[in-house]
Amino acid sequence: MASALTVSGKVMGKTQPLFANWELRLPEQAEQTPLTLRALLTQIVLAEVAGFVDRQRQRRLLQVLSPAQISLGVEQGKVESGGSDLEQVVDLEQAVETALQAFIDGFYFVFVDEQQQENLDDVVTLQPHSELLFLRLVPLVGG
Repeated sequence: MASALTVSGKVMGKTQPLFANWELRLPEQAEQTPLTLRALLTQIVLAEVAGFVDRQRQRRLLQVLSPAQISLGVEQGKVESGGSDLEQVVDLEQAVETALQAFIDGFYFVFVDEQQQENLDDVVTLQPHSELLFLRLVPLVGG
């Protein structure tokens, strides 16, 4: 049975989450073979890029909106019925490299099951329902 990793994000000093929690299904081999933090972060970036591409594809389709969906869109300031082709292309290698470099530069911390992960090449031990937290740091103003 494949492991499920719950991914969440917070900003230091803020109560609101950075994004809604989501679940990443890891391949069964992740349970038997050592997985480094680098490999885990790479899997997360690849999953996020795949989700972005899928959302872009969905935005191309025209949708019939219900009156409730239109009202909600008006309240939020944007009614969107699809038909958008933004043609945004993501360079997978660059996306992974950016995420890894941001970790190295200390822009965010990673916690797996409440244990801080400090080195990209350290092996991460995952349980069947592990939780990963990205904790983004916010630099002090003027400091």
